[in-house]
Amino acid sequence: MASLIRLIVSVPLAAIITFLLFTLMQILIFEDSVPLDDAGDELRISIADRVEDIAVRDRTVTVDDVDQVEPPPPPPQIERARADQPTESMSTIVGGLPEFDRPSLAGGDISFDVSDRDAQPLVRIPPNYPVRAAERGIEGRCEVTFDVTPEGNPTNVRILSCTNSLFERETIRAVERWRYEPRVQDGVAQWRRGVVTHFDYNLE
Repeated sequence: MASLIRLIVSVPLAAIITFLLFTLMQILIFEDSVPLDDAGDELRISIADRVEDIAVRDRTVTVDDVDQVEPPPPPPQIERARADQPTESMSTIVGGLPEFDRPSLAGGDISFDVSDRDAQPLVRIPPNYPVRAAERGIEGRCEVTFDVTPEGNPTNVRILSCTNSLFERETIRAVERWRYEPRVQDGVAQWRRGVVTHFDYNLE
């Protein structure tokens, strides 16, 4: 019963509210537009009739100006490194050239082939003075013999005589570093055996 009464009351009320809403919408739609306010601020744009000159900076460069330019500073000087002079007061004097056999012209078969030659030294490096001998102030002389291979390398280096054994090792090492033009006979490189030379070891 209560729900029926609520339905009877709410239907007319809803119809009335709906009618009022449509009426209000119609009033808003057909309302005259509001006129604009003519009393607003006026926008004025002023253009100057006279053109102002713009100052341009003169960049003219004369010859005098170029002459007054200071040159750049010179580059820094780099000191060159110098090698220190040796302080050891000693010297090694290498003896004369190795002794070779002289050809004999007293008969027999003599070959005048220009390609034939005996072994000739190319590189002769002097030996180092032994440190122990230098410290003790010892001087000496060594005589050595060796063979030269067909490739020009000394071999079979042997000490013949030496005034002090301290000089033997450096003497052998020096000869082993020598290089030769090999002996040539009939255009073919040959062994050269029994080459003899000597070294004098003297302190300054």
